[in-house]
Amino acid sequence: MKASFLCVTNRAEQETGTIRSSVPMNKVLILAAFFFLGINFAQSQNFDVKTPLLGVEAPSFRAESTHGTMNFPADFGRNWKILFSHPKDFTPVCSSELLELAYQQEGFDRLGASIVVLSTDLLSQHRSWVAALEDIPYKDGKPVNISFPLVSDEQHRVSYMYGMIHSAESIGENIRAVFIIDPDNKVRAINYYPNEVGRNIDELKRTLIALQKTHKRKDIATPANWQPGDDFMVPILSSADRESIGTPGSLFYQWSWFMTFMRSE
Repeated sequence: MKASFLCVTNRAEQETGTIRSSVPMNKVLILAAFFFLGINFAQSQNFDVKTPLLGVEAPSFRAESTHGTMNFPADFGRNWKILFSHPKDFTPVCSSELLELAYQQEGFDRLGASIVVLSTDLLSQHRSWVAALEDIPYKDGKPVNISFPLVSDEQHRVSYMYGMIHSAESIGENIRAVFIIDPDNKVRAINYYPNEVGRNIDELKRTLIALQKTHKRKDIATPANWQPGDDFMVPILSSADRESIGTPGSLFYQWSWFMTFMRSE
């Protein structure tokens, strides 16, 4: 920047004979700073880097995947959607996660949940990764079939759109997020994981089931360590339900006046 600016100044001196001194160094540095700030600002406008918040509509995108061109989340209708992202293909931790997702695919299907995996590598590499994973003898010694799509996010467009890029890390080391999206296409849960910690697919399924229960019934919540089949918590009770506590056959019981439970149906 400095050299280019001074060349213009020297040329003006030669042509006009009126400029006798070069621009002071501090002005050159100030102009250079504004120049690079302008570049950074322009680049930041290319993507929305704000992470979607809970309860907002999931950002829509169109991208190529191992199942063809995808419009997310529209292509999955009233299903629950799980967006599961990776920084790179063929990484060991991510590979173990995809194998476990594939192993539990039928369980997610029964829950009406569609899994979409995103990675920043090329689509051709996605296909090679899937083929390699499907050759691995898994838990019962048999290969698993990967039936969910892998989206190519080579330009990091979706990663920025969903706020998966963390400034403290390099781009290739931090695109490890899970978004659970409900049938109304609202974001219901968000989790981020470092490269060195594998995601727990059982916990993902537990969270999905809990969200489905509370989505269906707005008057319940799930306590710590809740598992499917456990009792629910009830934040607010009607007068009649409150009066029934302690009576034979009541659905409700309390640990304290501020902790009320409802027996699982």
